[in-house]
Amino acid sequence: MNRLALSAVVLVCLLCQFGCDNGKEASTSAGTAPVTEVRLGFFPNVTHAQAVLGVTSGDFEKAVAPIKFTPQQFNAGPSLIEALFAHQIDVGYVGPGPVINAFARSHGEGIRVISGAAANGVLIVARKDSGIVMLTDLKGRKLATPQHGNTQDIAARHYLTATLGQTDTDNILPINNTDQFSMMQRGQIDAAWVPEPWGSLLISQAGAHLVGEEKDLWPDKEFSLTVIVTTPEFLAGHADVLAKLLAVNRDWTNRLNANPADCIPKLEAGLATLTGKALPAGVVADSVSHVKFTEEPLPATLKANDQWAFDLGFSKQKSDLSSLVDLSVLKKLPANR
Repeated sequence: MNRLALSAVVLVCLLCQFGCDNGKEASTSAGTAPVTEVRLGFFPNVTHAQAVLGVTSGDFEKAVAPIKFTPQQFNAGPSLIEALFAHQIDVGYVGPGPVINAFARSHGEGIRVISGAAANGVLIVARKDSGIVMLTDLKGRKLATPQHGNTQDIAARHYLTATLGQTDTDNILPINNTDQFSMMQRGQIDAAWVPEPWGSLLISQAGAHLVGEEKDLWPDKEFSLTVIVTTPEFLAGHADVLAKLLAVNRDWTNRLNANPADCIPKLEAGLATLTGKALPAGVVADSVSHVKFTEEPLPATLKANDQWAFDLGFSKQKSDLSSLVDLSVLKKLPANR
C-alpha cells in the first residue's frame, strides 16, 4: 500500500473512531451537558404523598446520587409552573389545571406529563354556622380555593358557572391553604374547595363539615389530581435521571396502596418536617382515605380541564393535547422495585 493510500486509511479510521465516540456520547446525553443537579417541586400535601415521602426519607436523593438533589416546596400549581418555566426546577408534582394552562401558554412546547401520582382527594367543606348543607348551597357564598388558576380553583369556578348558573365567580376567593383556617373561624369565608389534608384539617380544627367530595361530580367518580411533569428538553436529555425519580414514585405508590397504615406515620412525620408543624392526630389518616394513589394520569381529566380553562377564559383556545402526555420513561420501568 502506498503512502497516500495508507494516510487515507488512517484518516478514515480516526474519523470513524471520532464519530463512534460522538455517537456514544449522544446516546447517553442526547446532546446535552451532563446534569449536576436535579430540582424537584412539590406541595407539602397528602395529595403529593409520594413526593413528601421520597424527599423526607432521602429516597430521591439516594436514587440520583452522585447528582445533587434539591427539593422545593410550593403552595399551589401556578407558582410551581412559573418555576418550571423559569428553569428553577426540573420536575414537579402538580395538578392538571395549571398543566393545561402551561401547555396552552407554551403552544405545546413547554411541558410534558410523564406520570400520574394521585386521583380524587379534594373536599368541599363549609363553616359550621354557614347554612351550607349541599353543594348547590355554594351559589353566591364566599368560597376559598388555594390559588387563582390552580386545579381546585378552576374546578370550583366551572361548577359554579356550568352547574349552578352563576354569571360570574366573584365569590371565589383564592386564599393560601394555611390561611383558610383562621379566615373560616372569623367568618370571612363560608366554605373551602381544597385538596387534602386541608379539607380534613378544617373539619378537625375549624369545626367545618363535609359538604361533598369533588370526585362525586365526575362521571366515573374519579379524576386526576396530581401528575408529574417536566420540560421536553429535560425529558429528551435526562431520561435516565427521570427514570430514577419515577422508580421512587412507583415504590411509594405501591407501598401506599399495599399498606397505608404503615405509611401514614411516615407521612405524618414527613409533613411535620417540611412544614415545621405536626398535623392533629387522625388528620393524615382521614386524608389518605380520600386519595387514590396511581401512576395513571387519567387523560380524560386533562381533556376536561382544557375545556374548562377555555370556558372560563384562562386560555384563549382549546389545545391539541396529543403531545402533552409522554409515558415513555414510565413504561420502561420494571413493574416492581
